[in-house]
Amino acid sequence: MSFEMGFLCVYAFLLVVLSFYGGHRYLMAYLYYRHKNRVPVPVAEYAAADLPLVTVQLPIYNEQYVIERLIDAVCEFDYPREKMEIQVLDDSTDETCAVASDAVDRMHALGHDIVYIHRSDRSGYKAGALEAGAAVAKGEYIAVFDADFVPEADFLQRTIHFFTDPKIAMVQTRWDHINRRFSLLTRAQAIILDGHFIMESCARNRSGRFFNFNGTAGIWRKTAITDAGGWQHDTLTEDLDLSYRAQVRGWNFVFLKDTVAPAEIPVEMNAFKTQQHRWTKGSIQTGLKLLPSILRSDLSFKVKMEAFFHLTNNIAYVFMVMLCLMMPLSIPIRSHFREDWLGYMDLPVFLLATGAIAFFYMAAEREVGIGVKERFKYLPLVLSMGVGICLNNAKAVIEALTGHETGFVRTPKYRVEENGKSDWKHTMAKYHKKMDWLPYAELALGIWFTVAVVGVFYLAAVEAQYGLLMAVPFLALFQFGFLYISLQSMFQTRSGGLMAAFSNLFASFTSTPRD
Repeated sequence: MSFEMGFLCVYAFLLVVLSFYGGHRYLMAYLYYRHKNRVPVPVAEYAAADLPLVTVQLPIYNEQYVIERLIDAVCEFDYPREKMEIQVLDDSTDETCAVASDAVDRMHALGHDIVYIHRSDRSGYKAGALEAGAAVAKGEYIAVFDADFVPEADFLQRTIHFFTDPKIAMVQTRWDHINRRFSLLTRAQAIILDGHFIMESCARNRSGRFFNFNGTAGIWRKTAITDAGGWQHDTLTEDLDLSYRAQVRGWNFVFLKDTVAPAEIPVEMNAFKTQQHRWTKGSIQTGLKLLPSILRSDLSFKVKMEAFFHLTNNIAYVFMVMLCLMMPLSIPIRSHFREDWLGYMDLPVFLLATGAIAFFYMAAEREVGIGVKERFKYLPLVLSMGVGICLNNAKAVIEALTGHETGFVRTPKYRVEENGKSDWKHTMAKYHKKMDWLPYAELALGIWFTVAVVGVFYLAAVEAQYGLLMAVPFLALFQFGFLYISLQSMFQTRSGGLMAAFSNLFASFTSTPRD
């Protein structure tokens, strides 16, 4: 076999693998629509006098800009004060300690049962803080909110009654986005998160498959946490890990699509990438930890298969990086064979991967109530970002597979509101990430695909190989994705006054009008 033919065989294999994982989105969409009307309802409701004691845990680390907003929101819950305990679990090492402590004192003086618990070390990170809080929690049920959330007043009243069923371990609500329209980046993230919650979580839960607690905006039965082995910190996604352990033990979960918990989406590209890295690495770690025993268990075939897709899906990022390196090289090789059908090699991945992902997110936005024009407007950006983030996430996958240990890196929040009044560009410097090699590699890939686009048009114009033009949509998505993510990462990295000036200029072009 010639080198060229071997190269194309490997390339075709990558397309098949990516189509396999991408096409899974069609299944999620199918399951969502098939079970859409199976809306969960409590088997009974607590009488007002019988409402159980709930502990609300607020795990934070260096969140000085948003912690007061969270504490104020939780203290507005329309739940009997004598039946609600609030724990502020603070591992902070900066001014957040004073801000949080003062807010707790203020609310305690107003009659709220609220305590401030500060750890001098971050052992176990978030999982360690939750475990420490649970050890002294008075509540039968534990609700968890991250610092970037602003839960609505009726949160507990809309979730607690599901626990009248003794088999229910956890109730998860859907995230909403208070700064969805702040910029192109936040719009794209909102669409991605809507797809996860509306299509994936809803489809999995209502079709009888496992889904996961998302680390926040949910409420747990305390005995279920203990029965499943408690919070463990050997992965970066302690929420996913505990979720699977609890469901394997026979506990049931509930996802409430129509009960929302507003939250702030990261406004920095580097913060978004940090969050994606943590989620990606943690999911692979959880898969390595739990998937072998799940596949050997007596769980149903559909549960096992969905667990496999769920816990291995991020491996596709490694194949995506390989495809990125090979796709431009495949153009001259396909041209060498001068076979028109080779120009259509990318069509299956478009139909099974890109097409599935596009349909998946369009359907999710329709369920949220986003108009057709806006859905189409931002879809190319979402697809491009899904490609552009692949190097960042592939790095996370490789770290998980090789056992490379990294700490729990928080996602900075700056109290960015929808109206854009936040002074985030001045406050962001405190929590800025320093420049590393990744944006340069992403930029190189962006340039690599720019050369490839030019090369395709050259071959079509000079050698009349028009079939190769089928690759242009893919090449353009990859090109824009890598350029957008790399340049945003560079411009938003602390590198002195000149870079800060470029950041302000670039942000002015990528921000969208406030609705």
